[in-house]
Amino acid sequence: MQHSVRPLLATDIAVIAALRYAAFFSDGKRSLDEDAAGLFDLLRGDGYEAAFVAEADGRPIGTCLFVRREIAALHDVTPWLAGLVVASPYRRLGIGRSLVGAVEHHAAKVGCGKLHLYTEDAEPFYHALGWNVTERMIVEGDPLILMDKAIG
Repeated sequence: MQHSVRPLLATDIAVIAALRYAAFFSDGKRSLDEDAAGLFDLLRGDGYEAAFVAEADGRPIGTCLFVRREIAALHDVTPWLAGLVVASPYRRLGIGRSLVGAVEHHAAKVGCGKLHLYTEDAEPFYHALGWNVTERMIVEGDPLILMDKAIG
């Protein structure tokens, strides 16, 4: 299956916000409209922050963000790789790897020396891409891992 990764377009926002909502916010911490507004804000930003979309057959199937601040961050570090999600039928096909690569490339382009991320259960995936565990913690009874990667 062929896929490509490109910057987010305004026409992607409804599909990408729905994908992100199902993966991260269906617990009510953020509404679908709030997430869509946040994606629009990235498009209107200064070009430092960015969102990337994976597509197959002309359809958005995944996304990943490069942002200054993580939602409800527990650490005072910046910038972040955030919100990596790939639609279920397209997982384990290298799409997540491509999206992370796009964020890392963008980070290097804008002069970022180190990226950070949180993960609950994808440590092996990120470790295989060169990310390192910085801290393991329990938050609200669930495991959470802070990872980082030197860029450039």
